[in-house]
Amino acid sequence: MKYSASTGAQFSNVNFDGTAEFNEAVFEGEAWFGAAHFTSDAGFREAVFARGASFDWATVHGHALFSAVVFKGSLGFRGTRFADTASFRWTVFEDHAAFDEAVFDGDAEFNEAVFRSNAQFLLMVVKGDANFRRVVFEHVAQIGPLACRQKLRLTGAVFSTAVTIEAAVQHLDCQRTHWASTAALRLRHASVDLTDAVLEYPVSIAAQTTPFIVTWHGRGVLDEDGLKKAPVRVLSLRGVDAAHLVLSDIDLSACRFAGTVHLDQLRLEGHCPLAALPHGWHRRRGVPVRWTQRQTLAEEVQWRTARATARSGWILAPDPRGPVPLEPTALAPVYRALRKAFEDAKNEPGAADFYYGEMEMRRNDRHTPWAERFLLGLYWAVSGYGLRATRALGWLLAAMAATIVLMMGLGLPDTPARPYSPGAGVIGKQDPRLHAAFPDRFTGARAHKAADVVINSVVFRSSGQDLTTAGRYTEMASRLAEPVLLALALLAVRGRVKR
Repeated sequence: MKYSASTGAQFSNVNFDGTAEFNEAVFEGEAWFGAAHFTSDAGFREAVFARGASFDWATVHGHALFSAVVFKGSLGFRGTRFADTASFRWTVFEDHAAFDEAVFDGDAEFNEAVFRSNAQFLLMVVKGDANFRRVVFEHVAQIGPLACRQKLRLTGAVFSTAVTIEAAVQHLDCQRTHWASTAALRLRHASVDLTDAVLEYPVSIAAQTTPFIVTWHGRGVLDEDGLKKAPVRVLSLRGVDAAHLVLSDIDLSACRFAGTVHLDQLRLEGHCPLAALPHGWHRRRGVPVRWTQRQTLAEEVQWRTARATARSGWILAPDPRGPVPLEPTALAPVYRALRKAFEDAKNEPGAADFYYGEMEMRRNDRHTPWAERFLLGLYWAVSGYGLRATRALGWLLAAMAATIVLMMGLGLPDTPARPYSPGAGVIGKQDPRLHAAFPDRFTGARAHKAADVVINSVVFRSSGQDLTTAGRYTEMASRLAEPVLLALALLAVRGRVKR
């Protein structure tokens, strides 16, 4: 039915049995459908509302079709109940539009709509998907608080002015979303995909720890029934210019950082955990090993999981069936950029994990020269790249114990140095000698002397004791190696406590 009304149209509290068709209708005056009851579909495709329109507290049991509608005046869908899909595709909202407390039992479709003025979505609940693909928000200052049990899609949407988005959703799709001004996203339970989003001004994403409460006009708490409780996560920053991005209390354990622009300028505030390494003890070539916990990129976890030599425990990491794993060559710059971001924020302990990850990628990179890989492997084995104090101290204690044993067995003489005989034609003294049987060399007195040599070697001092030739070489080696191991241990401690 093509409907035309030159004056106001009053359908408040009207019960529409069967399909109600107002397709291509023209309402030149105000249109009132408040508390109307549509028992089946309600069709308003390509209708024109020249002045205000109200559908407050109406109920639509079938499909609500408002595609390509033009609302020139203010619009109200406050408290409206849509029992099935509601479509506002290609619709133009030229004046204020209010969807406060509206309930969509199915999907809410706003794809390619245009909001030329402000719009309100206070306490709106969508039990299906809320689709705002390629929507243009010209003067919308706030979206939400709203709840969406499935996906809230802002793919390709454009926000021309500063906006605050408050939402409790399971998944928020912001791929290619364009923020032409500042924006603040306060989210609950959401997994956010920011792939290729455009940020012209600062954009912050923060986790909301408590349910959203609206006190305006006496309204209450946002209904989150049906939403699974989960930490707010960011899944991808690929293609995003992170120079304008601030993340607060966001779970980054599954986030893809590779391909992010200006990653070294990303700001992380609060608790933003990254992927963790496998816990507990595992076997490597039959030898029990334990992974030291550190902040890890999801891309590294995926790469290790996909390797043919993947260690036990990595199978618990993020799903390896996702994108093709990146090689260490591509991951080392990502770690380097994150390390710089933390260093610029004066968070040296946090930057240490990213330095470790960078060195790990360089050590495992097949394109790195073998000599460099060997040195990196040695650096890793001795001290964990100068970040594992217990490893360096373990090697130091082992070196000291070995030095003591060598000194007792070969280095401490039992015959003092004696001058050469006058007829020998040699000036000076003979080398001290060790004549005792091998088992008799390991006594408490000799252990005390050997310990004195070792302690002096650790602080790069000579003990001043007479030593055999083997003892002198052993002391020289210990004076070189043991201070280095001590310095590496101190460096690791400093890296964890420096601010």
